Amino acid sequence: MYATGVCPYCIRAEQLLRRKGVTEIEKVRIDLDPARREEMQARTDGARTVPQIFIGDTYVGGCDELYALDRAGGLDPLLAD
Repeated sequence: MYATGVCPYCIRAEQLLRRKGVTEIEKVRIDLDPARREEMQARTDGARTVPQIFIGDTYVGGCDELYALDRAGGLDPLLAD
């Protein structure tokens, strides 16, 4: 998950993942490393906001997309892989 230190949406996304049993979340702090921001934008086709969430190699999107995926029943199978 690409994130910053004070992003409330990053916190919400992390909370949902933790409730789903995810114990390890790799947080890439783009506020501390500008090169990683460029990496994020390249991997997400230009996204500039955080969080930007990947589960494995699957690009989920931001916090709203993560919650929508969960409501649609798609998050649990993705986490199971």
